[in-house]
Amino acid sequence: MWNMMMCDVMPTISEDNVNQQTSQLSGDEANFEQLMVDLLDERDKLMEKLQNTQTELGQVEKERRSLQRQLQANLPQMKRNKLLKDVHLP
Repeated sequence: MWNMMMCDVMPTISEDNVNQQTSQLSGDEANFEQLMVDLLDERDKLMEKLQNTQTELGQVEKERRSLQRQLQANLPQMKRNKLLKDVHLP
Protein backbone atom coordinates (compact mmCIF):
# COMPACT_ATOMS: atom_id res chain seq x y z
CA MET A 1 0.00 0.00 0.00
CA TRP A 2 2.78 2.45 0.83
CA ASN A 3 4.32 1.67 -2.52
CA MET A 4 1.09 2.50 -4.29
CA MET A 5 0.72 5.86 -2.57
CA MET A 6 4.26 6.75 -3.53
CA CYS A 7 3.49 6.14 -7.19
CA ASP A 8 0.46 8.39 -7.06
CA VAL A 9 2.50 11.22 -5.56
CA MET A 10 5.52 11.01 -7.93
CA PRO A 11 5.22 13.28 -10.93
CA THR A 12 5.65 11.74 -14.31
CA ILE A 13 8.58 12.85 -16.44
CA SER A 14 7.77 13.35 -20.04
CA GLU A 15 10.67 12.32 -22.26
CA ASP A 16 9.19 14.24 -25.18
CA ASN A 17 9.46 17.48 -23.22
CA VAL A 18 13.15 16.77 -22.46
CA ASN A 19 13.85 15.97 -26.12
CA GLN A 20 12.10 19.16 -27.24
CA GLN A 21 14.15 21.25 -24.82
CA THR A 22 17.36 19.55 -25.95
CA SER A 23 16.55 20.05 -29.62
CA GLN A 24 15.53 23.65 -28.93
CA LEU A 25 18.85 24.27 -27.17
CA SER A 26 20.68 22.61 -30.04
CA GLY A 27 18.78 24.81 -32.49
CA ASP A 28 19.51 27.92 -30.43
CA GLU A 29 23.17 26.97 -30.22
CA ALA A 30 23.30 26.41 -33.98
CA ASN A 31 21.62 29.77 -34.58
CA PHE A 32 24.06 31.47 -32.22
CA GLU A 33 27.00 29.77 -33.90
CA GLN A 34 25.78 30.86 -37.35
CA LEU A 35 25.27 34.40 -36.07
CA MET A 36 28.84 34.47 -34.77
CA VAL A 37 30.20 33.16 -38.09
CA ASP A 38 28.20 35.78 -39.98
CA LEU A 39 29.47 38.53 -37.68
CA LEU A 40 33.07 37.42 -38.12
CA ASP A 41 32.64 37.30 -41.90
CA GLU A 42 31.17 40.79 -41.88
CA ARG A 43 34.02 42.03 -39.69
CA ASP A 44 36.57 40.55 -42.12
CA LYS A 45 34.87 42.27 -45.06
CA LEU A 46 34.82 45.60 -43.22
CA MET A 47 38.49 45.25 -42.25
CA GLU A 48 39.44 44.53 -45.87
CA LYS A 49 37.43 47.54 -47.05
CA LEU A 50 39.10 49.71 -44.40
CA GLN A 51 42.55 48.59 -45.51
CA ASN A 52 41.70 49.30 -49.16
CA THR A 53 40.35 52.73 -48.25
CA GLN A 54 43.48 53.52 -46.22
CA THR A 55 45.66 52.50 -49.17
CA GLU A 56 43.65 54.71 -51.54
CA LEU A 57 43.83 57.58 -49.05
CA GLY A 58 47.61 57.20 -48.89
CA GLN A 59 47.80 57.42 -52.70
CA VAL A 60 45.54 60.49 -52.77
CA GLU A 61 47.64 62.13 -50.04
CA LYS A 62 50.81 61.45 -52.02
CA GLU A 63 49.25 62.99 -55.14
CA ARG A 64 48.06 66.01 -53.12
CA ARG A 65 51.59 66.63 -51.81
CA SER A 66 52.99 66.38 -55.34
CA LEU A 67 50.43 68.87 -56.67
CA GLN A 68 51.10 71.18 -53.71
CA ARG A 69 54.85 71.16 -54.50
CA GLN A 70 54.15 71.90 -58.17
CA LEU A 71 51.84 74.74 -57.21
CA GLN A 72 54.37 76.25 -54.82
CA ALA A 73 57.13 75.95 -57.42
CA ASN A 74 55.05 77.60 -60.16
CA LEU A 75 53.22 80.18 -58.05
CA PRO A 76 56.11 82.72 -57.94
CA GLN A 77 56.47 82.46 -61.71
CA MET A 78 52.73 82.92 -62.21
CA LYS A 79 52.75 86.01 -59.96
CA ARG A 80 55.72 87.43 -61.85
CA ASN A 81 54.02 86.82 -65.22
CA LYS A 82 50.87 88.53 -63.94
CA LEU A 83 52.87 91.52 -62.74
CA LEU A 84 54.65 91.79 -66.10
CA LYS A 85 51.32 91.53 -67.92
CA ASP A 86 49.84 94.24 -65.66
CA VAL A 87 52.82 96.51 -66.36
CA HIS A 88 52.50 96.11 -70.12
CA LEU A 89 48.80 96.92 -70.26
CA PRO A 90 48.00 99.93 -72.48
